[in-house]
Amino acid sequence: MTPTVRTYEQALEFLYGRIDYERAQADALSAGDFKLDRMARLLDLLGNPHERIPAVHVAGTKGKGSTAAMIASVLTAAGHRTGLFTSPHISAFEERMTVDGVSPGPEEVVDLVNRVAEAAERLDRLPGQMAPTYFELATAMAWLHFTRRGCGIVVLEVGLGGRLDATNLCRPEVTVITNVSRDHTALLGSTAERIAREKAGIAKPGVPMISGVMGPAARVIEEVCDAVAAPLSRLGREIRVVEPSPAGQADSPRDAGRFTVETPRRSWHDLSVPLAGAHQRSNAALAVAAIDLLIGRGWRIADEAVREGLRQVRWPLRIERLAERPEVIVDAAHNWAAAGALLDTLAAGDRGGRRILLFAATRDKDYAGMLRRLLPRFDTAVLTRYQNNPRGVDLRQLARVVETVTNRPVHLAEDPARAWKLARRLASEADTICATGSFFLAAEIREIVLDAARPPAARAETPRLLRS
Repeated sequence: MTPTVRTYEQALEFLYGRIDYERAQADALSAGDFKLDRMARLLDLLGNPHERIPAVHVAGTKGKGSTAAMIASVLTAAGHRTGLFTSPHISAFEERMTVDGVSPGPEEVVDLVNRVAEAAERLDRLPGQMAPTYFELATAMAWLHFTRRGCGIVVLEVGLGGRLDATNLCRPEVTVITNVSRDHTALLGSTAERIAREKAGIAKPGVPMISGVMGPAARVIEEVCDAVAAPLSRLGREIRVVEPSPAGQADSPRDAGRFTVETPRRSWHDLSVPLAGAHQRSNAALAVAAIDLLIGRGWRIADEAVREGLRQVRWPLRIERLAERPEVIVDAAHNWAAAGALLDTLAAGDRGGRRILLFAATRDKDYAGMLRRLLPRFDTAVLTRYQNNPRGVDLRQLARVVETVTNRPVHLAEDPARAWKLARRLASEADTICATGSFFLAAEIREIVLDAARPPAARAETPRLLRS
């Protein structure tokens, strides 16, 4: 019998002990291990909370978290009690499931874990049944939490793929797919087209879809939507971003950085987002188009709530600037496309100093491709391996890849703390330190930098859980 969880720490230990893709070797699981019937049974044992709340479902390789956060922020600004489910978390597990931006407290986490633990134990006893994964349990906990808090709508970020993802058991009002690129190829396929087909698995009959997919993979989204009769609106076609005036030519200082989004229904003027990078305007366009569809389906959302929600959105680790002298940037880029967006943003804000790269990667990512793209744009690099997940690439392997890309000397550091100290010694106040290559590295460096800036009495250790 599953023992009762009494403390927050015990709750984390229970979750930590479950089967989890992020804790497994990349070749230990196959696509066949990710099945919706197991998730459906789990939710059924919990009273099917996912059937009580409408959703906005967001998939994609790049930008899905930012887009989901923007949609949720707008809905909250419009007065709707809004749940947001995202992954991975940065510092604490409960960050994954917020209601109007607020995470559940420790006591709520304990209660939620006890609820799902009882259901998981029943599933464990079924013959031939793979135990519910950490992500499936987290998804179920989120649905319970959103139901208890009386959410009127939830925004769900897909964890992996789409078709077989645990979040795909929902009742969507709108679905969204941001752009796609090669990622999780062992499970989703080796081409953008195959990956797009997995992402497009979130399409539902008659439910409108917003797509930011570009290139040949865009046709795949169109085919899937046609097959299930899901109305489709596409970025660059039915949805357009009207960029701001060129630098120095804005009508007034207030207009700088503002843009317009055109949807099939109307034009949304005077928009802005605080997230760095021109690519965030494309993410905002997808979010606004999704909101526009919700309005068309009867949801009350004022124009000013759209503008205010975008202005107020906060989404850490997306080209996030933590310090100025030297400039310190952490970014969760972990594929070729995301690395390109990071480089474009760095170039647009070039300070003229040296650039120092802090890099770590995960074994199932195209880290060789990322290094080929990043290294020529940095003056020196520090390679490391993050500590909060076992799937990091070995330092020596990273070094061997670097040797095929550049003859510049690079530094090796056994962990992010040592890497940060070394980068800080290498940098002058005019330089830029950028930590990227993995969400896990960016999260660890963020905690190190922010913790150093806190008063000693405030540097309390927070219980951590491996992220997925």
